[in-house]
Amino acid sequence: MLLILFLIELAALFSLGYWGFHFNRGWIVRFALGIGAPLVIAVFWGLFIAPKATYPVTIPVRHLLQIAVFSLASLALYTSGQKTIAVGFFVVAWIVVLLVYLMKL
Repeated sequence: MLLILFLIELAALFSLGYWGFHFNRGWIVRFALGIGAPLVIAVFWGLFIAPKATYPVTIPVRHLLQIAVFSLASLALYTSGQKTIAVGFFVVAWIVVLLVYLMKL
């Protein structure tokens, strides 16, 4: 189950990068968002959500933050025109986070 969660984390980073590179502005803005958005989320993840986070939070808070990141990634996909993929990612991510929480991993 944790492997699936890790793959969803990677998909979230990819989704944010996809959104950034498909943003309706000049190539400099697209490049900055395409690299910057996943980088900001990766740093945030490492600081608060990762198993060996710099500033660890309680398990319920960790799962809420995971849901927030995955929801943001879904929104990024949705606004990029990938509506079906966004909804599918949203549902799968929520189910996996819920299962991991219930399994107390």
